[in-house]
Amino acid sequence: MIHTWRAAFRGQRAILICSIIIALFFIVALLAPWIAPHSPVKVDLLQKLKGPSMDHWLGTDHLGRDNLTRLLYGARISLGFATMIFLSSLLIGILVGSAAGYIGGWIDSILMRLCEGIMAFPNLVLVLGIVGIFGPGLMQVLLALMLVQWVYYARICRNMVVSLKESHFIAAARISGSSSWQIIRRHIIPNVQRPIIVIGTLEMGWAIMDISALSFLGLGIQPPNAEWGAMIHEGTSYIRSHPELMIYPGILILIVVITFNILGEALSERYGVTRR
Repeated sequence: MIHTWRAAFRGQRAILICSIIIALFFIVALLAPWIAPHSPVKVDLLQKLKGPSMDHWLGTDHLGRDNLTRLLYGARISLGFATMIFLSSLLIGILVGSAAGYIGGWIDSILMRLCEGIMAFPNLVLVLGIVGIFGPGLMQVLLALMLVQWVYYARICRNMVVSLKESHFIAAARISGSSSWQIIRRHIIPNVQRPIIVIGTLEMGWAIMDISALSFLGLGIQPPNAEWGAMIHEGTSYIRSHPELMIYPGILILIVVITFNILGEALSERYGVTRR
């Protein structure tokens, strides 16, 4: 039965379904200010810890804030900043990896030793160290995760460029008088984009989990702003009486991360890309 389910939910069908789910999450996040029924930060102690009602579909939290509204705004931060981390790391990784792989020599050695030095530390430990230096806050977390993630894209891109630069079309570009930068921009980067983006799709789930984990620890988004990990942290004090305060954001994190992972695996199978 499990094999039948996996066979049915793979390939083009998995890509389509996961893409629709992710697109819906992004649309809801973008439209949160217009579709959210209440303010995400307005405190109303007279309405605290209320159950679901017509006015508050998912009830209220310990400060009387509408749970549904905070979940919608939390999607903006979780998805928005995960996308920023992905795009920033992807850009840096492609540029560094392309330069290292194409130019080679001492530049390649220095850049790859730098990558290996960063990869020698566990991601979370390194991120915690960076956040500890610069202090808690979402921008600090964004910077820390970006500085950690780009090395994986750089190494993968570098390995692909090394195999590409001896190709006939690259030799033809050199003979035609194209500069190294023109060859990298016009011929190298377009040929490494697809595998890198496929792997980046898998990393999006990890970025969301890292943002949520650091916010849960009090190092990411700061009150009163809404973020899924921070909402779980706020709900820990009411885990026995009102577990839904933790369940709601936890379910959303689970759905988004699993969807990105399934999409990434389906894309990697379709295009024959091996995860790092």
